[in-house]
Amino acid sequence: MTWRATPEEIKDNQGPSRRKQILGRIEDGVPVGLLGYADGEPVAWVSIAPRDTFRNLGGPDEQPGEKVWSLTCMYVRRRLRGEGLGRQLITAAIAHARKRKADILEAYPVAPSSPSYRFMGFIPAFEGLGFVEVGKAGTRRHVMRLTLS
Repeated sequence: MTWRATPEEIKDNQGPSRRKQILGRIEDGVPVGLLGYADGEPVAWVSIAPRDTFRNLGGPDEQPGEKVWSLTCMYVRRRLRGEGLGRQLITAAIAHARKRKADILEAYPVAPSSPSYRFMGFIPAFEGLGFVEVGKAGTRRHVMRLTLS
């Protein structure tokens, strides 16, 4: 909910409220992301949705008729990190956005040495999948795009 919360929702940001907020979006049919499973157990998450369902993330303005989707965060259970699941999440997000007719997938990763925003992924993973940097959002987040159409 970090990038989805409205100004009003930000005022009530405790766990139970955040849970209610995200479940409300799901019930309303708003895309929120994908889950990754291993042996039937959820072990990973990627937030992937149309950019206009998020607050301002810092990327370039959409052009008329352009559909931009955003990948804003990822999570992999600690015991499974370092096994390539992050790359699999990004690959799944690309396929998901492409299937929904997105023109561009935008992400906001940081350098591997960054002390913050690490949940947004790391630049080399996105570069390895064809994303190119188009700017910065703040001092740490790099705006990277992949053209899908």
